[in-house]
Amino acid sequence: MRPLGRRQLLTLAATVLASVAVSRAQAQLQAQAAPRRGMELLKLQVTRSEEALSVSYDVRVDLPKDVEDALNRGVSVVFVATAELYRSRWYWTDKPRAQAEKRWRLSYQPLSRHWRVSFDGLSHSYDSLREAMGVMVKATQWRLIEPAPALDDREHYLEFTFALDRNELPRPLQIGLSGEDDWTLSVFRRLPVTLAR
Repeated sequence: MRPLGRRQLLTLAATVLASVAVSRAQAQLQAQAAPRRGMELLKLQVTRSEEALSVSYDVRVDLPKDVEDALNRGVSVVFVATAELYRSRWYWTDKPRAQAEKRWRLSYQPLSRHWRVSFDGLSHSYDSLREAMGVMVKATQWRLIEPAPALDDREHYLEFTFALDRNELPRPLQIGLSGEDDWTLSVFRRLPVTLAR
């Protein structure tokens, strides 16, 4: 068999590159057509009253198939909401003013066919996954600081995170999840806050 000439090599390389480009375009179209899975922060608001500084949020969560399958097999997952208030400082690192955290453990009970959400040592059962998730993904007037901080004209900001805590998963599952994007569910937002009235 005779070796390929320069023109034939260039034609072969162009054909390979074109087929790679076509397959990438098809993959992108399939990804866009597929339903979006993950989290999206729909609302984040900070309100100040004389009693407290409060946070309200609303998160859209579409669990990936792997997470739903694990839940249906009895694996519990933990979701965490964290709100941290900082005061900006130009001369040093920003000063933390307050931090609040909520943790929920979500699990499925196959015998009773109910979903259970545990929070602060209390548990409640729900008929569907949608109802159980609804308890976690929305909050109004979650108190961050009581009483409200003194009037202040310095710049403040809030950092809010809502995420699935992979560290709370069973150890064997954690080991197998390295590089699995389906289990990396989180949203983060930084919001400027005005404390002065």
